[in-house]
Amino acid sequence: MEIFFYGLFMDKDILIKNGINPSNPRKGYLNNYTLKIGNRASLIPHKNEKAYGIVMEVAKEEIIKLYNEESVADYIPVKVKVTTESNEHLAATCYNLPIELLTGTNKLYSKSLYELAKKLSFPKEYLDKIYKIEYE
Repeated sequence: MEIFFYGLFMDKDILIKNGINPSNPRKGYLNNYTLKIGNRASLIPHKNEKAYGIVMEVAKEEIIKLYNEESVADYIPVKVKVTTESNEHLAATCYNLPIELLTGTNKLYSKSLYELAKKLSFPKEYLDKIYKIEYE
């Protein structure tokens, strides 16, 4: 199944360490969503914003196992439409933390996400947004 990752799970090595064997990674974005980072990250609907990430194919059993882990068990699957770099439009699943559970701050997570997004060559305006979260 197609899964849109927007946080540190965009790093294929992290997924592999968690027993996930993703394939066919493609950069893309979701229209009308914005990234929020509290103790954990989530995407929330926000008109005229874009949230960048990586869409990958992952076996259904593996993604269920991944999101049964205690640290991400509160995330829920949401159906989304991803636009890839090649302007392909895909139906995918994105796991988001409900807004009422998005609390606190996590500067280390923000910094790690900034470095990963930079490595993935996401647009400068998106990198700037993550950077601002890190230093707010």
